[in-house]
Amino acid sequence: MARAFVQWLPVEMAVLGLFEFVFSFLLIVAMLMGGGPLLASGSGGLTRDCLLLSAMLAVTIAGVAATIRLYRPDVCLDPRRLLVPCVVAAFLAFSAILLVSGAYRIALGVDHIVWLARLLAIWLMGAMALRFALCMAARWMPVTRRVAIIGVADRVDALRRRLSARPHGLFEPVPAAAGLVPPGGPQTVRDGRVWGVVIAGEEGLSPPDRAALLARKSVGTPVFTELAFQERHLGRVALDAIDETWFLTADGFRDSTVSRAVKRVFDIGFSLFLLVLTLPLMAVTALAIRLDSPGPVLYRQVRTGLFGASFTLFKFRSMAVDAEAAGAPQWARVRDPRITRSGAFIRATRIDELPQLINVLRGEMSLIGPRPERPMFVAELSQAIPFYNHRERVKPGLTGWAQVNYPYGASVEDAREKLAYDLYYVKNRGVLLDLMILFSTVRVILFREGAR
Repeated sequence: MARAFVQWLPVEMAVLGLFEFVFSFLLIVAMLMGGGPLLASGSGGLTRDCLLLSAMLAVTIAGVAATIRLYRPDVCLDPRRLLVPCVVAAFLAFSAILLVSGAYRIALGVDHIVWLARLLAIWLMGAMALRFALCMAARWMPVTRRVAIIGVADRVDALRRRLSARPHGLFEPVPAAAGLVPPGGPQTVRDGRVWGVVIAGEEGLSPPDRAALLARKSVGTPVFTELAFQERHLGRVALDAIDETWFLTADGFRDSTVSRAVKRVFDIGFSLFLLVLTLPLMAVTALAIRLDSPGPVLYRQVRTGLFGASFTLFKFRSMAVDAEAAGAPQWARVRDPRITRSGAFIRATRIDELPQLINVLRGEMSLIGPRPERPMFVAELSQAIPFYNHRERVKPGLTGWAQVNYPYGASVEDAREKLAYDLYYVKNRGVLLDLMILFSTVRVILFREGAR
């Protein structure tokens, strides 16, 4: 289950999470000792019920914060991005706390709601203060890990560009010469300030390189293959480093009858819940589409599903009726002129995807999985990208690991990038990873990440 926590948590982020958990626990204890309404007795004092309830609520808050990836370095280390993620975490934690309180058999009234709102408001201010302090401390104590990448030249350059392009990323690529210093003991390693070494193609190593790598590893420097580094720290599969043997021998890719049954039950239950919850929103959306442009409210399109089977996908129509008058399928573009006024909003907020809950209930899709593509695109991409059809080992999803980690794709190269994340999901799928994706989807929708 640890595979779900794909993004390796640096010590600084783990310490921040521990501080926030302790802060939450002590805050709740202090408020309950003052006679909080959540306790059955309503009286103050440090009692067993007080400690137990405080622990449960603190774990709930910490779990929500971690699940929506509030401890990502690009969020924690950018002062401009502190407010909105923390507010989202507080809002989701408020809902989660209400559920936990109900499970704790507490009759929730107006005074309870006010008390919980006050608790979350104080937590929000404390979390903001802790993160702002971390941002200030990072100026004097950088948390970035310096990584030396060696091996085949084109793969080395590609990985360097990938790490350099990540905003406020955890890893900084450095010249190989800084990573493979001559053997000189621990002091030489410390002086190099290189956290780890990544081998991007073993065939690109010379005998002196291998000797230097062994010396570095013997004094505690992490040494990774490109495949292991990207999977563990970037949450993706390095496509240039895999072959058929990897699919046969790699850990993961497990799919038992029990896990399929559990996921199906979850899909049905959660889809019915979302349909009931969003029914008023879908009614308003249907009216807006009807008033905005002529044509049907729903858009039907053939997509490719599990093991290549075709099915009819439902979406709210966001483009003009004659969007593909030429007859050939087209990728959506930035500021696509075919998108209607209402379509621009429902695509940005992902409301256009809600009718796909029908596909989930029919068993053609799952809540979590790779994005379903059109058969013509699948045929094209399967020819251009090795192992593309392996993403069809699982049902396509309403949301997925690629959707929450990579923006909307509109080219073969984008499809290749998303495949790296899709294969990671196919290999490591499980309950915890699915829950992480669901919470991350909330972040993507609220921050309008990747929509087109």
